[in-house]
Amino acid sequence: MTSPPASDTPAIVTRDLRKSYGSAEVVRGLNIRVGRGEVFGFLGPNGAGKSTTVKMLLGLVRPTSGELQVLGGSPHHPAVRARLGFLPEQFRYQTWMTGHEFLTFHGQLAGLRDSDIRARVPQVLERVGLAGRGGERLDGYSKGMLQRAGLASALLARPELVFLDEPTSALDPIGRIEVRRIIEDLRDEGVSVFLNSHLLSEVGQVCDHVAFVRQGQVLRQGRLSEVMGGDLRARVRLDALTPAALDAVRRFGPVLTQTVDPQGTVTLEVGLQREDQLPEVARLLLGSGAQLYELTPQRPELEDIFLELVGQSGDASPSAPQLEGPHA
Repeated sequence: MTSPPASDTPAIVTRDLRKSYGSAEVVRGLNIRVGRGEVFGFLGPNGAGKSTTVKMLLGLVRPTSGELQVLGGSPHHPAVRARLGFLPEQFRYQTWMTGHEFLTFHGQLAGLRDSDIRARVPQVLERVGLAGRGGERLDGYSKGMLQRAGLASALLARPELVFLDEPTSALDPIGRIEVRRIIEDLRDEGVSVFLNSHLLSEVGQVCDHVAFVRQGQVLRQGRLSEVMGGDLRARVRLDALTPAALDAVRRFGPVLTQTVDPQGTVTLEVGLQREDQLPEVARLLLGSGAQLYELTPQRPELEDIFLELVGQSGDASPSAPQLEGPHA
């Protein structure tokens, strides 16, 4: 078995990746690319094939057809798997162990030397906010503490690629901020993060690229700034809408909505092509004699894009046999 290539290759590449269980095709020609040192959001409703995709990327399930590379090699290669970290949404904890024992056990499973385990366990406990709690049994941990312990196990072996499935679902707002900072720190360290999350506000704050999937297919993917950059609109508030002011805004795009408040102030929503048109909009409006009270770019929320692409009622795709790990 050949060694995996050097680290200048993408973290993940799939080409026409497919997985069927009997006659049910769960993943249908999936094509994604995750660069080194980036946070990649993998978004879709329940039943979209996300879980099955992650299992294939981790080497837990073999594809029916297609190609995939993880860290430049096969996820079945021991040298590749040793460089992966994984936090499933539903983790099977050894609750009779203490936090230290749990992490020591997982460090041994990862093939770490005893000296490395002794050094790393207190480091990762501190990193996830469990410093001083390693001597307590896991059956005394709260749900949020268990999730932190699972994150610590995912980071223990200094992975180059980390899969996180709903990493903040059991955490309070402070815990979510802390995990977000951990993800940002991992990116700064050159670690790639593959993130599944239903908290789209969290995704919008940490992800560089996103892919929207439905029924095992990618509907849209790209840099978050590009995905969010479509359908740019501007909110314009004026003292009055004169013919000259209306002509000025119409030079840049259609007037999508128009309202007048009881004081006579007019608010418009105008379609634009680029954000760099805003200064020229302001210049022409002021040149028309209008009093400009507000000119604000408006972009669609990530939740709006999600609903537009994947729908509101989830998926009707067939369910696959359940294995240990995240849910689709």
